[in-house]
Amino acid sequence: MSVHQNKKISLLKKERKTDYYDYNLIAVIILLMGFGLVMLYSTTAYTASLRFGDDMKYFTKQGGVALAAIAVCILLSLVSHRMLQYFAILMYLVSIALLILVRTPLGAEINGARRWLRIGPVQFQPAEFTKIAVIVFIPYMIVKMGRDFERLANTLVVIGAGLVQALFVLFLTRNLSSAIIIMLITMVMVFVAHPRSKPFLIAGLLMVLLSVGLVLFISQTNPADVGYRFNRIRVWLKPEQYASGGGYQIMQALYALGSGGILGKGLGNGTQKLGSVPEAENDMIFSIICEELGVFGGLVIILLFIYLLYRLFFIAQNAPDLFGALMVTGIFGHIAAQVVLNICVVLNVIPTTGITLPFVSYGGTSVLLLMAEMAIALSVSRSIQFKRPERDLWGDVVRTRSPR
Repeated sequence: MSVHQNKKISLLKKERKTDYYDYNLIAVIILLMGFGLVMLYSTTAYTASLRFGDDMKYFTKQGGVALAAIAVCILLSLVSHRMLQYFAILMYLVSIALLILVRTPLGAEINGARRWLRIGPVQFQPAEFTKIAVIVFIPYMIVKMGRDFERLANTLVVIGAGLVQALFVLFLTRNLSSAIIIMLITMVMVFVAHPRSKPFLIAGLLMVLLSVGLVLFISQTNPADVGYRFNRIRVWLKPEQYASGGGYQIMQALYALGSGGILGKGLGNGTQKLGSVPEAENDMIFSIICEELGVFGGLVIILLFIYLLYRLFFIAQNAPDLFGALMVTGIFGHIAAQVVLNICVVLNVIPTTGITLPFVSYGGTSVLLLMAEMAIALSVSRSIQFKRPERDLWGDVVRTRSPR
């Protein structure tokens, strides 16, 4: 073999980077939203026809928002996620300003809760935007601190930034559930970024013990001596005793769950949605899913969420930069916390909190801002560096690299 041929044999094609886009994530989001729209129509057709004379009222409104949100999500995902570093501080400050505006004449009260802003025809919950602001700002702080983040003082500063947002949400909008989720998002990102896990595990154990102690204390206390939020715990412990009052919603949801059986009554054949379960299209929609589609339908929706979380985990694990990885971790924490808390409330595992089921429950603000989070995750996924295998001139693979 000649020298020239030897050079040809030793010459390998250069490894080329290929663009990556997580179409699996897009697919599972569309499946969840499609499933949610079907269940929303089934849940609200009767009440919508009574209130508005149009059984498609909720469906068309949510469907329009969903289509617009998907289109905007795909467009925003084409913008580099690193651009958010330049807006992190601004987003944090704007989120606080929006929460303050809730206490002004721009704030709107719905169902006895003042948590909304109404600016012209636009109406939204600032607490939902606050979650995105935290998901962007906390990773920004951690990346800016670098290795100094490991110091206790700096770690507490980062946690404090999330705590400030949670307190603003709690005291300005009286939204305890959103405040809890914001702190969970913060702690998940800090836990993942911090090299030491033992202090967080100890703190978590102490919180569990404190919660158990609080529940035991309230269970032995006179109802007149506890506040509204603590009284929810009493209702949770013995909902049948308060079936005509605070326990009515959860009792009706449990009836819906129990009557569904394995395969359910059939799509559209549920009865608890006909006014028995208050706000069935919001935080109690999982009970209607189980009534009409049974345990099977409930497991399907849970499996879809598990796959969604797996895709987010995959993106966070393979993100090329810490900023992107932590943002996707925060999104993971947000979706996981909201799904778990919503289903636990419906099953009466925890007291009622008013947390909706992501992509499934009715609510335009929630869908738009959840899709904004998905746009961030998809943008991070585009920065993942997949590489084609090295091949010789005959096409034989010499070396292959793949993401974790």
